[in-house]
Parts: sequence; structure tokens; C-alpha cells
Amino acid sequence: MRRLLVGLAQLNLRVGDLRANAAAIVAACRRAADDGAQLVVFSELAVTGYPPEDLLLKPAFLRAGADALAEIAAATGEVVAVVGFPELADEGPGAGAIFNAAAVCARGEVRAVYRKRLLPNYSVFDEQRYFAPGTEAGPLFEVDGVTVGVSICEDMWSPAGPLAAPLAEQVELGAQLLVSVNASPYSRGRQVERERQASRQAAGLGVPLVCVNQVGGQDDLVFDGGSTVTGADGGLAARLPAFEEAVRVVSVAVPIVASASAGASAAPSHQAAASSHQAAVDPWPDPTAEVWQALVVATRDYAAKNGFDDVVVGTSGGVDSSLVAAVAVDALGPDRVHAVSLPSRYSSDHSRVDAAALARNLGIDFRTIEIEPAHAALAELLSPGSPPSGSPSSGRAGDVGLTEQNLQSRIRGVVLMALSNRHGWLVLTTGNKTELSVGYSTLYGDTAGGFSVIKDCPKLLVYELGRWRNAQAAGDWIPESSLTKPPSAELSPGQRDDDHLPPYELLDPLVEGYVDADLTTEELVARAGEFRAGEFRADAELVRRITRLVDLAEYKRRQSPPGPRISAKSFGKDRRMPITNGFV
Repeated sequence: MRRLLVGLAQLNLRVGDLRANAAAIVAACRRAADDGAQLVVFSELAVTGYPPEDLLLKPAFLRAGADALAEIAAATGEVVAVVGFPELADEGPGAGAIFNAAAVCARGEVRAVYRKRLLPNYSVFDEQRYFAPGTEAGPLFEVDGVTVGVSICEDMWSPAGPLAAPLAEQVELGAQLLVSVNASPYSRGRQVERERQASRQAAGLGVPLVCVNQVGGQDDLVFDGGSTVTGADGGLAARLPAFEEAVRVVSVAVPIVASASAGASAAPSHQAAASSHQAAVDPWPDPTAEVWQALVVATRDYAAKNGFDDVVVGTSGGVDSSLVAAVAVDALGPDRVHAVSLPSRYSSDHSRVDAAALARNLGIDFRTIEIEPAHAALAELLSPGSPPSGSPSSGRAGDVGLTEQNLQSRIRGVVLMALSNRHGWLVLTTGNKTELSVGYSTLYGDTAGGFSVIKDCPKLLVYELGRWRNAQAAGDWIPESSLTKPPSAELSPGQRDDDHLPPYELLDPLVEGYVDADLTTEELVARAGEFRAGEFRADAELVRRITRLVDLAEYKRRQSPPGPRISAKSFGKDRRMPITNGFV
């Protein structure tokens, strides 16, 4: 048994910021080396950040990435660093192609390059749009007498059998330790799947496996870290924290057998001491806490990486806007969050009270801007073209048409965007996944903003998150009445969500079946009796109405701001539906 000191560097990188990324990589490498590391492993495409998307189609970007990698390699001394980068092949097999690659850097230069073999082209991944697949199992390299094989993310998930072919081939060539560089985005329960797969590969191949993941928010993706070391027996030997940057040196036990190594030594031999680097398995947050952390990190990083110091939230006193404000406070601190109440003639007294109470509880800036003057002016402006008396949008007392309802929402959007223009604040929108699914929102109204914090959270999860956050606080952050009163947009007298939609206890699973599970309308009709809320049961007519609403709302979703992906199928890259769609 030999022990190798391996540094796991899960960093929060910014796509395209090559200079800052390179500096962070060099600093982490030196920190790990100072702590005794012989080998330091970084994440997939660490030089550029992941995913760089169509930046990869710019030759200047690829050249800049190569220059940054050269700077990183030049800064290595005796330590070996494995760094992800996009390689533009300029000679030999694949010349002119772009590869998702990992460089083995040591003694001031790039000593070997591995090219990713399995390119994911599903869900949020478009790697076949940019990269050519690698064809070689190697190269392998040696560190202190240990033969090491490198793979990249999807290479570990080969569907051909229980053992991933790229990893198995490296072991056949003599690899005694496997390292996998990853940029695996968060979704609920994903860490369990990753650790299960790592255990299966390590135990099946009889070698330890080091997996390093990216951390932090990047547009609509959030990366949760959780880098691991899995022993040759399949047991979890080390885990880095969730949703936090970390650089940790772990003493990895490597069973040594006769090796037919295919690689050259990348670093001199100096046997590692096990005692000073105890492996630590950081706890993983519970299912609700991990979602909360994902929302917080995504919001914090979207603001910071795009140059926003402060955010503004339109708070109605309802649970959605209350939750978004609470996430923002955890992400940025109370002094950088601004709440604006925008009541109309239909806003209830309790909503006004709840909005003010939320701001007091969170300790955030709060202001009230009455929208009645603007509402009245626009209603008067439109009155010459108003529909005939008695029509659905006549505007009679007690008969508030859709046009007038949407006016209120759009006025609020105008005010919030004006505050954004005036102060440089990022507007956080407050729509949840259920509402976005069925189009229960106003285009250019409550969808107007820069970042949609809970756009992938179904309504029932919103309530769960609110109760969870209150349980963590000394007192209720979100007023209890916001969590218990019937939800309402309050755009007409006495309006409630369930005037237009079935109860969320029924609607959420129905939407999940249609959106997340890709069931057809008729498949859901056949299961209509399964969707119920108390005495309320779905029937075929309701199922068809809801799925039709989902289809019709595609044009709204295309114009909605990005927001953090927390499910295995979010709106956006996960689900790409045509707006003009004749399939039912």
C-alpha cells in the first residue's frame, strides 16, 4: 500500500475570465503544494470556466485559453497539476478540432494532455456542438511511483456496462489511481448519484478514484462542489463541502501491484506521510437545505459575476416574493437588498402589513410606491378603445378584465426596472415553476427583471423552503400569514389563485408529469384519478386544459429571465420546445 498526497481544488470560476481563473488555479496549486500535495486536481475546463458555450467558436478565445494554460504550467514546480482546458489541436490526429481536455502540468510545462472521449449531448449539455471526441485511453503518468489515469466527467458514466470503458481501459494499461475532472451541475439528489457511480467504478476496478467538481453559479446553472475520494473498496474516503470553494489535501491509499505503466514520471519520488492529512467526509445538506444553498449561491454569483452590488424585489406580502427576498438576504446580506411594496386598489390590508413585516424581519430597506395614479392614468388613456359595456374586459366594478389586471402587473414591472436604472440594482423576479408552467404570469409585468430566483421551484416546494428557512431563524423571517393565507395575485377584488387554477397539491404533480416526466396528455388523462387535493379530483377535461396551458405559455418562458436550475428538467436548455407547435 502506498499513500499519495492529492490536492482537491474545487474552485468558483467565472466563464471567460481567463486571467482571474488562471490566478485562482495558480494560487490553489501553491496552497496545496505548501500543504504537501504531490498531485493537485482541478475541475473540467477550469481555465475557461464551464460551460463556455459559443465562446469556444472564437479562435481568439481558444488562443487566450492556451496562453493561460501556459502561465499555469510555468508556475508549477515539483507538484503535478491536472487542469481542464479547451484544446485546439494544431497538428497530428484531429488537427483543427477542439477537444475538451485535461493537461498534466509539472516542472514548468505541459507534459501530457488527455482528451475527453464521451461527449454528453443531452439535458443542459451541448458538447458535441463544440468538441471532437478523444480516441486514446491515455496518457498515463506517474507521481511518486503511482501510475495515474485521467478522465473527464462523462467518461465515468459510460452506458456500455457497469464499468465505464474509458476508466477500465486505463486500469488495463496499468493505472493504479484514477482522477476525474468534472463540471457536474447541481440538481436535487445528484450528489447521491455521483457518489454511487464513483463507488461502483472504484470497487469494480479495484483502484481509488478522485473526483473534483466545480462550484458556484454560472447563469442558470449552479455547481455544488462535493468533490470526493473513493477508496479501492468503494467506500467514501473524503468529501469536500457542498456549495463552497475548498482546497484540501487528502492522503489517498493506493494498492500497489505490478504495473505495466504506459507513462513517464511527472514528478520526483518522495513518499507521502499519511498521518498529517486525515481524510474528512464533510456532511451533505438535507434535501431542503441543499436546494436553499443552491438558490443562495446562484443568486450571489449571478449578481457578483455580472457587476451588481444590490438587488431589488417587489414584495407583495405573498410567499413567493417573501421567499425570494429571504434568499437574497442570505446571498448578499440585508444591506444590499431592497424591498418595494407596490399596492394597487385591489391590494388587501393584510398583504400590505405582511410586506412591511417581512422587511422588518429581514432588516432590509423597504419602501412603498402606490401604483394607483399610474393605474388610473393608463386606464383613462385606454378608455377610448375600451371594449363594449358588458364584455369580459369592460372594467365595470366587480368585473376587472384581463387587460386591467395585466396593466397593474406591468406598471409594477416598469417601476422596478426604473429603480434598477436609477440605482443599478438587479431586479429579482418572483415567479415559481408552477406559474411559469401554465403561464400564470404577465409578460413584461411580473416576468420583467434580471434573475428569476425560484423559476425551477414548484409552488409546494416554495412553501417547504419558506418553512425550512423560518425554522433556521431565531424568529420567523417570513410572516406566518404569508405561508398560510390562500395565494392570490390580487389583481381583482377577492381574487385567489384557485379561482383560475386547481389546488397546487393537484397541479404540481400534474405539471411534473407533463414537464419533468414527458408524459403525453393522453397518458395523463388515463391517470387523471391519481391527481387529487382533498375532495378535488382531476378529470380528463382538467388535464387537457392544464397541458394546453403549458404548451401555450412557451412564448412567455422564452422571454423570462434566467434562474437557477435545481431539478433534472428545468425550463431552458433541459426542455427545448417550439413556440409554434401543432403536436397535442
